[in-house]
Amino acid sequence: MPVIPAAPVSIVIPAKNVAAYIGETIASALAQDEVAEVIVVDDGSIDGTIAIVRAMTDPRLRLMTNNSAGVSSARNLGARHASGHWLLFLDADDRLRPGAVAALLAAARRAPHAVVVYGDYNTIDSEGRQIGRRELLKGRRKPSGDVLARLTSGNFIVNGGIAIARAEAFRAVGGFDVGLRYCEDWHCWCRLAAIGEFAFTPRLLLDYRVHTANTMNAAARTPQDFLPAVARIFDDGLILARLPTGSAAGLRRAAEIHLVTYSAMQAARFRRYREAFSYLGMIGRRSLKSVPRSALRVVLTCFGL
Repeated sequence: MPVIPAAPVSIVIPAKNVAAYIGETIASALAQDEVAEVIVVDDGSIDGTIAIVRAMTDPRLRLMTNNSAGVSSARNLGARHASGHWLLFLDADDRLRPGAVAALLAAARRAPHAVVVYGDYNTIDSEGRQIGRRELLKGRRKPSGDVLARLTSGNFIVNGGIAIARAEAFRAVGGFDVGLRYCEDWHCWCRLAAIGEFAFTPRLLLDYRVHTANTMNAAARTPQDFLPAVARIFDDGLILARLPTGSAAGLRRAAEIHLVTYSAMQAARFRRYREAFSYLGMIGRRSLKSVPRSALRVVLTCFGL
C-alpha cells in the first residue's frame, strides 16, 4: 500500500432495532476529533431507531437503509459511500471513549505503512456502568507488523470498534464476506493482514456493551457456529499465499482451539459452567497442552478480564 498521511475517519454504524442505545453510540462517534462523517446504515429496524437518527442534526451524520440484508452487507454499503481515508466499524450499542480516534490516528502516524491500527476495549452493562476490569491489563502488548500467521490462529482484534482500516485496503480485499454468519470480521482482518502491516496502541478505546439482547445471542452460539469461518480463512487464496510454507494445518488447529476457548469463555460468563467444562474437554481432545491456557482465559473472563 502507498504511504499516505493520517486523514479523517469515516465511522460506519450498522443498526437494527437499537433505539435504546443508538443515540449514545452516535454521540460518542460525533464527539471524536478528525471524524469526517458518521454513516448509520439501518438494516430494517421496526422500532424507533430511524426516528432517533433523523432527529440528530449534526451535518456529519448520514443515514442509509439496507433492507435487512445483514450486518456485513450494511457495513460494506457504508464503506462504499464513505469519504474518509480510514474506516471504523462501530456497533450500534457500543460507544467510543473520548479521544479514541485521535489515539488511533496518532498510532497511524507512527506506523505509516499500516493498513489497520487497533487498540483495546472494556465492557459496560446496559446502563453504561463499567463491568470489565481490563484496565488492569494496561500496557499489554498485542501484535504489530506482519501479523497474518498470528491472526489466522485466533482473532485478537475481537471488536471492530477498536480499529481503523485504510479505506482503499478494505475495498481492495472486498470488504466483509456476506456469506459468513459469524466471524466475518475475523476473515476480513486476515485478508487485510495478507496485504499489509497492523499497528497496535495499548489504549482502551471502546466500551463494549453487554446487555440482554447480545448476551442471549452469544449464549446460543456453539463452536460449530464458528467453524465455517475457519474453513473460509484456510480456503482463501490470498491468505494462504502469504502464510509460511507448511504452517496452515497447525494454524488451523490453533484457530479451532481459539474458537472453542471463546465458546467456553462465553459459557462461563453466563454461568453455564457445565458447558464450559465440556468445551475444555473438546480442547483437550485437540491438544492437551492447550488446556491450561484456555482454562486460565475462562477463569479470567469470570473476573471481567
